[in-house]
Amino acid sequence: MEYVISVLIAGGVMLAIAVIFGTILVVCSHLLAVRRDERIDAVENLLAKSNCGGCGRAGCAQFAEALVKGEAKLSDCRATPAANKEKIAALLGGGEVGEETVAVVHCSGGGACYDKYDYQGYGDCASCELIAGGVKACPVGCIGKKTCVGSCAYGAVSVGDEGYSVVDKEKCVSCGACIADCPKGIISRIPKSAKVFVGCSNHGKGKDVMELCKRGCIGCGICAKNCPAGAIEMKDGLPEIDYSKCTGCMTCVHKCPRKCMREH
Repeated sequence: MEYVISVLIAGGVMLAIAVIFGTILVVCSHLLAVRRDERIDAVENLLAKSNCGGCGRAGCAQFAEALVKGEAKLSDCRATPAANKEKIAALLGGGEVGEETVAVVHCSGGGACYDKYDYQGYGDCASCELIAGGVKACPVGCIGKKTCVGSCAYGAVSVGDEGYSVVDKEKCVSCGACIADCPKGIISRIPKSAKVFVGCSNHGKGKDVMELCKRGCIGCGICAKNCPAGAIEMKDGLPEIDYSKCTGCMTCVHKCPRKCMREH
């Protein structure tokens, strides 16, 4: 009987100690807890939630936290719609939102660009690139093997009959996945409101380009000379468009003898 009483007393003491320490831990956890800013969840809910990594963060949750802490800019995210960015800016006390952009492929070659060899291998552009820099004679010509198509989670990129990649600006969220994965580095962002873009990336001399592609830019400068708004400047053999000046008159598209100034 005494043994039983001793066991019960010991058990009671152990239980009392456990309750005391448990209470201390609960109190300490509340006192020492780092309070999570409620705005983080609100911002995350307004983001595109594509977790594309285009902002340089591991995902939208991490980007939302960085925004609230002032360690990132809204313009770092290309995937979130402008309307939601406005709401985020208001939630965080204002700030720059930035113009919506979309991706474009700066190549109009495809079937018009000569091939160096007859490619019979399996795979996308990245694997084709391993063989002598790809099948196309132009060193920056679109290979057309759909690496960018596979990278786009929104179905915005396709390769048509002409053999080069095209971006549907209505579907593109400007996440940057295709830009990062293109082995030729010929995809970039332009304002979604833009009416034209340069469909070539070859900075070579006219004669050299003509030997590679039927639609490559030869640096003639006709587009720049005829632009009524003075929005085009020739730089290193290629036209560069100042979209703050471009009126979308399409003069450059109609005048380009190589048809590499493209309507957007």
